[in-house]
Amino acid sequence: MDTSLNELYQEIIMDHNRYPRNKCRLPSPAKAANGYSPSCGDDVTVFVEMKNGTIKRITFDGEGCAISQASASLMTCLLTGLDKSKAEKIIVDICSFLGDSSTDEEDSVLERYGEVGALVGVKKFPMRIKCATLPWHAAHDAIS
Repeated sequence: MDTSLNELYQEIIMDHNRYPRNKCRLPSPAKAANGYSPSCGDDVTVFVEMKNGTIKRITFDGEGCAISQASASLMTCLLTGLDKSKAEKIIVDICSFLGDSSTDEEDSVLERYGEVGALVGVKKFPMRIKCATLPWHAAHDAIS
């Protein structure tokens, strides 16, 4: 990955960490699920409001490192408005991609998921993959 692309990814992560999108508790969520990592202390709760099988609104709350908070913010932006089955497929796809050490799919994942592709940089740091996937796992639990 070239240096300018790597810098862009870092900027996206830092922007979503500093100015998280959809970071709030829903007053009466249809569903909620918590993700907690005792190894690093990341703690994220995802709130999902569904209507007719579609994610009307998805938010998160919690504390953690820049990667977990940015990942949660990116996730809420991507999943809002999707139907349950498409959202579940994307969650599995993103978690599988981040957990896979190969980079063969890198371009296609970046093309399909826009800014969420910035998480590709996390693959260089295997210990941080849990931070990036934590909110996605909580979202999967909340919509399942």
